[in-house]
Amino acid sequence: MTDELLVVRAQLGERAAIDELVHRWHTPVWTYVRRMLDAGRADDVTQEIWAAVVRGLPRLRDPGRFTPWVFTIARRAVTDRLRAEYARTESTTENAAGPEPVTDDPADAVVDRAGLVAALSALPLPEREILVLHYLEDLPVEECAQICGIPAGTVKSRLSRARRLLRVHLKEIDHDR
Repeated sequence: MTDELLVVRAQLGERAAIDELVHRWHTPVWTYVRRMLDAGRADDVTQEIWAAVVRGLPRLRDPGRFTPWVFTIARRAVTDRLRAEYARTESTTENAAGPEPVTDDPADAVVDRAGLVAALSALPLPEREILVLHYLEDLPVEECAQICGIPAGTVKSRLSRARRLLRVHLKEIDHDR
């Protein structure tokens, strides 16, 4: 059964169709969020995303566009979380004597591709986001552009810049060993 048919059935109120959509798309959505945030925040944000998807599904006009629609919701949720944390950090920093200590994400310690994870997380957010959507979520340039609300040419230039920055960072890591 296609995602489009599942969306239509879900819009008609069929609970099993919603469950199947969540089952099919939970891992790709969580993986995208995890690549943008740490593991603990990824779980919370992913739950928020699925709540938004279920609430918004009746208003999705084109069921065939479910994939970019769900990733747009995921992108907004990640952005909202980062903005809220940045605002809290800014207000805490203004009131505190010094910055809070940074703790390592335990999931990164398990990953044997730690260099790649470090290099990816070192990328600026716009480039990291495009790289994750295009290469790791395997979305075409046009869908990345739609999700991010930018022209396809901007997606291509961000991909180019992300590859270049990633290459430089990986070379630096390799030289440090």
